[in-house]
Amino acid sequence: MAKIFEEPSRTFSEYLLVPGYSSAECRVENVSLKTPLTRFKKGEEPAITMNIPMTSAIMQSVSGDELAIALAREGGVSFIFGSQPIASQAEMVRKVKNHKAGFVRSNTNIRPDQTLADLLELKERTGHSTTAVTEDGTAEGRLVGIVTSRDYRVSRMSMDTKIETFMTPFEKLTYAEEGTSLSEANDMLWDCKLNALPVIDKNRRLLYFVFRKDYIAHKEYPDELLDKDKRYVVGAGINTRDFEERVPALVEAGADVLCIDSSEGYSQWQADTLAWVRSKYGDSVKVGAGNVIDKEGFDFLAEAGADFIKVGIGGGSICITREQKGIGRGQASAVIEVAQARNEYYEKTGIYIPICSDGGIVYDYHMTLALAMGADFLMLGRYFSRFDESPTNKIQINGNYYKEYWGEGSARARNWQRYDLGGNAGMKFEEGVDSYVPYAGPLSDNVRQSLLKVKSTMCNCGSLSIPDLQRDAKLTLVSATSIIEGGAHDVILKDSISGTGN
Repeated sequence: MAKIFEEPSRTFSEYLLVPGYSSAECRVENVSLKTPLTRFKKGEEPAITMNIPMTSAIMQSVSGDELAIALAREGGVSFIFGSQPIASQAEMVRKVKNHKAGFVRSNTNIRPDQTLADLLELKERTGHSTTAVTEDGTAEGRLVGIVTSRDYRVSRMSMDTKIETFMTPFEKLTYAEEGTSLSEANDMLWDCKLNALPVIDKNRRLLYFVFRKDYIAHKEYPDELLDKDKRYVVGAGINTRDFEERVPALVEAGADVLCIDSSEGYSQWQADTLAWVRSKYGDSVKVGAGNVIDKEGFDFLAEAGADFIKVGIGGGSICITREQKGIGRGQASAVIEVAQARNEYYEKTGIYIPICSDGGIVYDYHMTLALAMGADFLMLGRYFSRFDESPTNKIQINGNYYKEYWGEGSARARNWQRYDLGGNAGMKFEEGVDSYVPYAGPLSDNVRQSLLKVKSTMCNCGSLSIPDLQRDAKLTLVSATSIIEGGAHDVILKDSISGTGN
């Protein structure tokens, strides 16, 4: 008969942390959330260490280049979704890597013969007020001018006014030439009192912009995660079908870390993918694998050469794998067992392989629980899908704003490679849904608020780092009654009274 686990499959909501002794040093400003992203040997430093324990899910509705930039600013890593053509995924990676160099490719461009109406539509679509005017309207076209909000007044101009009549022409622009260093470009910004400095080649083709706001942003984001060349760190998802073509393109584009995107990672296909990467790149290309939910799965991927291992099957808010196939495990139970397997592997081999808790995070306090249970970092989908920077539409329903959010196993995404079990290509049935999530505003505000709660809870536990929390945390199971007790109860909330009168 089948092996039956004695313990029930438990979720994060079935646990609470028990406070520990808090010394005078236990203040949120003293808490470090640094955590390894990739495997390392005892006594050595990991190739990549994150400043916060957050990564974004490998999903169409979550991880585009804009969110990758925003998350790297906060100290985490986004994994650009792989369920798209190789060229477009590589271009997203390239955009992220080019962004932090300080030399930013223009994504708001217009021709001189277009109109003010065209400009306003473009500004609405991109949200950027600095527009490059090039001969052909492309980011690499011959620069003929720049338009900013100071160059026009909508209330006093006709919508069909040509751009060339009110733009600042090239002859009046301050610009830098190809080969100018970032330090020199920043000096020009300040000396000439500019907000944007175009960089052109010898044929006057636009190469990049350098923005004053990026210099200021560096001061506003002390935890930003940069590579050795001061560019944002970014990851990308791969699959077990086209990796021989996709991996080289992503590596060439500058991806710092890859991750096999699969609903179930205890498979020969993942071992074959990892073996191919190692044979071609050795240890220079970092690749995570997963997902697994027990010790056997962890040990398999550890021996196969995974740089980190994702934990979780069926716990995502848009995932219906458990309903469709009857496989999975409560996320708390999975993290606890795999963390123990990781520790045993480290003791046996001297190699530490970080684990990522993927799915099951409903409330902010679940983040702290996952870390206390042994996760080195988290992968979040629904959480990030709510923000301005996610690549989906913001829509209004009954007076409230929402963002679209769909699973990779939904009919909309049709990411059959994620659920691939060999055989014929194609998606046989759905393992995800198409949905909406409440809009929550900018990523930065929300991430900082969530991590403030994490740090505060860690202080309650007497811990100033994630390893401290994992070593010293005390957890208790809670009953159904105590879960009710943990929220507001036996009172009439003011909001519920005021709401009845509307």
